[in-house]
Amino acid sequence: MSARLGVVLLTMGDRPDELARAVASLYEQTTQPDDVLVVVNAPTPPDGGRLEVAGARVLAAGDNLGIPAGRNLGLDAVEGEVVFFLDDDAWLAGPEVLAGVLERFDTESDLAVVSLRVVDEDGHTQRRHVPRLRVGDPARSSAVTTFLGGASAVRRRAFEQAGGLPGEFFYAHEETSLAWRLVDAGWRLRYDGDLAVSHPATVPGRHAVARRLSARNRILLARRHLPLPLALLYPLVWTVLTLVRDPGAVRELLRGTREGLRAEVVRAPISWGGVWRLTRTGRPPVV
Repeated sequence: MSARLGVVLLTMGDRPDELARAVASLYEQTTQPDDVLVVVNAPTPPDGGRLEVAGARVLAAGDNLGIPAGRNLGLDAVEGEVVFFLDDDAWLAGPEVLAGVLERFDTESDLAVVSLRVVDEDGHTQRRHVPRLRVGDPARSSAVTTFLGGASAVRRRAFEQAGGLPGEFFYAHEETSLAWRLVDAGWRLRYDGDLAVSHPATVPGRHAVARRLSARNRILLARRHLPLPLALLYPLVWTVLTLVRDPGAVRELLRGTREGLRAEVVRAPISWGGVWRLTRTGRPPVV
């Protein structure tokens, strides 16, 4: 018997047509979800207005909690042993996606996360949407060491055992934090090139806030999760890579780095066995 499946969609409430399309795609599946929850991750409108979505329950967060805290809130409130996270402007590509997700979890008991392939309207997958160091063919499935939060499914038991997503990250790299803890605990993550989510093509540019938070959270990842030698090496490698790829990001890089170094952090480094499993899977925790 398949596990029960819940779906969480995170929205700011400003894309009602896209959100309706996302929810509708869930009910076009041969295997339909047992529960669909829309988390409105934004302040409640001052006029007391309330978002209504056909086919879904709606939970108002009351403020913009950030992506990881919003998804944690949704997982706590939705039903299902498997929880599927979907961005509000995405939709399932084909009627067998949810059936395929449940089959993976039903047959692989140590599987914690399935990260789906993201395709644009022309069926193309951008390099940055494949969560592995050597991208290769985007249609090829493989074990991975991180995942795409807005097009993924998680096993609730594994998610809760690992402590969920780090809410204080707000945006950027929260999936990597969870993934490292899952791998360290013996769970596996899978990128599935056969199961796809459609999403409008986007230009991979970043604004100043995103750059700053990305730099800050890289520091938090290292300070919290990595053994000391790697905690020093990881930010250094990413600083060099960032400056090579985006020379205009110096100011935000410095601001984010400073915030990450000043933040209070409780260290809980993964084991060297976890480091080896990440490395063997294809991405050592230094790049």
